[in-house]
Amino acid sequence: MGYEFGQSDLRTSVVTEATFKGNQAVFLVADSGGASASNRGINGLIPARTDDLNQNTATLVEWHDLVRRTSFNIFASQGDGRRIMQMTSRKVMNRKTDLDIIGTLATATNYIGTSATTTTLAMAVRALTVLGNNQVPVEEVDNMFALATPAAMGYLLQIKEFNHADFVEIKPLNGGPIRRFRRWAGFNWIFHPLLPGVSTSNETLFFYHRDAIGHAVNTGEMQALAGYHEEQDYSWARTTAFMGSTLLQNRGIVLARHDGSAYVATA
Repeated sequence: MGYEFGQSDLRTSVVTEATFKGNQAVFLVADSGGASASNRGINGLIPARTDDLNQNTATLVEWHDLVRRTSFNIFASQGDGRRIMQMTSRKVMNRKTDLDIIGTLATATNYIGTSATTTTLAMAVRALTVLGNNQVPVEEVDNMFALATPAAMGYLLQIKEFNHADFVEIKPLNGGPIRRFRRWAGFNWIFHPLLPGVSTSNETLFFYHRDAIGHAVNTGEMQALAGYHEEQDYSWARTTAFMGSTLLQNRGIVLARHDGSAYVATA
């Protein structure tokens, strides 16, 4: 297979529970609205209040990928042509899932720093601190994620705290129970080659809590089909999904500008 990123890592890092109404997915964000405890009133009754219930809507958009090959093309090519079509179509849809989530993450407005820098322990600690100041429950480590570029990974691998067994809960170089993520400095790290500005001096990294963003897929309407057209003698594979993402809580996302230009190939 050709080198092609085709696995969706980000869907497991966001809220996927929603109520579907036609082509819309509604996510509920519920809290007390910052309420404070109160004493009994002068009438002896406890003052009542209502919860702050916010419904956030993601509009589901229809996305397709259709690949088609004639029987002669399949016969003249190496490998299992029909299986290849199904695999590449699935990868296209998985990429679209991640790009949909990344695009929504990029609408957040909380940046740390004004200029691009390299990934350091200080950057991760600052992001965690800002989220904590925003009253994000950063102690929920299973729900905390850092989405970074391959260049950021390159810098992290040179930080002894990132690799040293005394500092990491899940040993990244020896494998572990969560092989797709690397847990360190309060975040589960995901490294992705499709982030904004990747391999440039203005990459964007994201630090966020799971409840900050929602992504919905109408799984009942999802299709992954393959078939053969007898009249025209061609085989086809099609993947279709209705999906959409929405920002749930802006304060639960922190963005960092990163300089990844030092880690690019030269002629």
